[in-house]
Amino acid sequence: MKKIEKNRTHQKHRKMNILRNINFKQIFILLFASQLMWSCKMGKDYQSPDVVTPADYRFGTDTLVSTASDTIAWWELISDPLLDTLIVTALENNQDVDIAMQRIVEAQKLYRMQKVQTRPGLEYAAGVNYGNYSGFVNPQGAALSYYGGAQLNWEIDLWGKNRRLSEAAMADYKGTLYGLRAVQLSVIAGVTEAYIRLLENHASLKVAEETLASRDSSIQIMVDRYEFGYIPEIDLNQAQIQQAIAAASVPTYKRLIALSENSLAVLLGENPRGFLVDFELDDQKKPPIIPAGIPSDLLLRRPDLQRAEHAIMSQNAKVGSAIAQRFPTISLTGFAGAATEFLSTTNSAAGAWNLGAGIVGPLFQWGKNKRRVEVEKARLEASIAEYERSVILAFQEVEDALASVQFYREELIARERHVRAARNAERLSKERYDRGVTSYLEYLEQQRQAFEAELNFINVKSRILVSYIQLYKALGGGWITREEKAEAEQQNN
Repeated sequence: MKKIEKNRTHQKHRKMNILRNINFKQIFILLFASQLMWSCKMGKDYQSPDVVTPADYRFGTDTLVSTASDTIAWWELISDPLLDTLIVTALENNQDVDIAMQRIVEAQKLYRMQKVQTRPGLEYAAGVNYGNYSGFVNPQGAALSYYGGAQLNWEIDLWGKNRRLSEAAMADYKGTLYGLRAVQLSVIAGVTEAYIRLLENHASLKVAEETLASRDSSIQIMVDRYEFGYIPEIDLNQAQIQQAIAAASVPTYKRLIALSENSLAVLLGENPRGFLVDFELDDQKKPPIIPAGIPSDLLLRRPDLQRAEHAIMSQNAKVGSAIAQRFPTISLTGFAGAATEFLSTTNSAAGAWNLGAGIVGPLFQWGKNKRRVEVEKARLEASIAEYERSVILAFQEVEDALASVQFYREELIARERHVRAARNAERLSKERYDRGVTSYLEYLEQQRQAFEAELNFINVKSRILVSYIQLYKALGGGWITREEKAEAEQQNN
């Protein structure tokens, strides 16, 4: 028994001295040599694509020129407490915003996973074998053997393959951050436009109901006049036609109100429902002047353009990684643990360790690696073209919004004059008809023109508000939340 206990103690001390037997000097030499080659990376470093930007905008010369991208907040554009509440709710509950946030989490985890690919990996390994073969046949017969310990694997990123992939993952991650901001701006603009359409449809419904009430009250007078033979039947029919037109417009605008409410509810992340509107379209004030800024600043102000540029960064890094895959891969391996000698008894376990290096490289793969590089380069060119197209479309959106703001304001002045003149013409025409000076057809025509003039006037007022929101979005927006603005102002102070 004393002999067995002595063997166990000896075995225990031998296991504790495993790491002491490792030649750390050799390990440090290998690590130092690998670091000397660490700076090599295949492929070209990223360079921003050359994009031609206009010197100034075609329209909106009365807008302030500013280089600050965050000078306008959405809650300053349209002062409406209900709209503020709706936008805050949408930013919290909209599913597109949630998806964009999860894309950020996904990209962040993928970057962290890729980043550690350049670091050594430590694993545990253990095994039990029984037999007479362990690389060669032992004539003494079968026996039990086992091993256990830690195993080191390290792929030396000599050509920068994993570092390029880390660059790509980081660019993808930053792209998702800009993607979230782009989605938030779209939600803000979408909620605002849906709310303005809802106000427009309510205003149009009010005009339609007032017109219908007016024609309902006059239709009985026309019936009485016809029955007493004062007017021909065609006058009665024309009056009935105008009454039917007004009656048909009422359910039309009720339907549009329902559709606007449904769209608004979905943007809030809710099931379709109705909304109690406290403010009318006429209560909305003209938005403040939006600083258009310098056209070249648009590349930095628009989150969707920033996201597109980071897609180029990511693809450029993937080209470098594809080039690196055409070169050999060098790996370092190591093991430290305990193992029995081959076919020995289990109580004679000894410290075991080894260090090794290996090289693996493509020899002949029918041009697969070359084609991989060509594929990634083609994708890079495509991402550059997509970015250039996005820039052109961004300038178009700004120009469209500036033109809409400018010309809708001019149109509103004319529409307002049109409404005043049409209402007065309708009044005078009715007086002329009552005195028998003119035909009923003239009066009906003036009624029709006044009705259409009021609806067009409402539509232009709505379009002006929408065009300001579209300009806000086209210029890259501003602050997303009040907390964000307050935090930035506090940091600047």
